Amino acid sequence: MTLSEIKQILPTLDHVEFQLEDGTFVPEHFHVTEVGQIIKHFIDCGGVTRTENTVNFQLWNTDDYEHRLKPGKLLHIIELSEKKLNIGDFEIEVEYQSTTIGKYGLDFNGKTFVLTNKTTACLAEDACGIPSRLNVVESPSNSCTPGSGCC
Repeated sequence: MTLSEIKQILPTLDHVEFQLEDGTFVPEHFHVTEVGQIIKHFIDCGGVTRTENTVNFQLWNTDDYEHRLKPGKLLHIIELSEKKLNIGDFEIEVEYQSTTIGKYGLDFNGKTFVLTNKTTACLAEDACGIPSRLNVVESPSNSCTPGSGCC
């Protein structure tokens, strides 16, 4: 989800809820403690330099159980961040504390914002020696011989 997408959704909501993919909800007294743009400039294992831009939201909860972030307030925080930091319309990444700080993608299921699991990947598999992924093919004798490409 991009920054412009969340800005379109927020005015349609009565309240803001975040939920993990496993169904667990972020406690309703959460705070958005940071909104910012992260610029990641790096080199992959194949020697290619790359730049990624994301908008970062940091969610945090503490023992102020009466706190509730309203959609209009979150929209105001986003707009202030855009103005003060000149944030672009990039994909949103959410930081949320579990056993360590987790980084999640963001989606919307029609009612709640869903923190989607992220995974790592090699961006240069062909350049760093990762064998190409082969489809499993059964040979007529139901056996696989080394180098045949069937397993």
